[in-house]
Amino acid sequence: MFSFLPAPLRPRSLHLYALSMSSIGLCIVLWIRAKTIGEDERGNAERRALFVGLWPPMFWLLGDALRRSEQKPGKRMF
Repeated sequence: MFSFLPAPLRPRSLHLYALSMSSIGLCIVLWIRAKTIGEDERGNAERRALFVGLWPPMFWLLGDALRRSEQKPGKRMF
């Protein structure tokens, strides 16, 4: 999937899973922060939190695709 990168720089599926979980935390932080700012900027802050909330499924699915490509053809992980 990322074969154009040198081996030490290639992301692993675990990295993308961690990024997915981290983006959930970032979304929650942004949502809480949106509740603490003034009314005039609240809508923009809530939209930002919702936008970041769309990232976790994307990173998780990319991690799944990368995990499948990391596995050997005859070897099953589960």
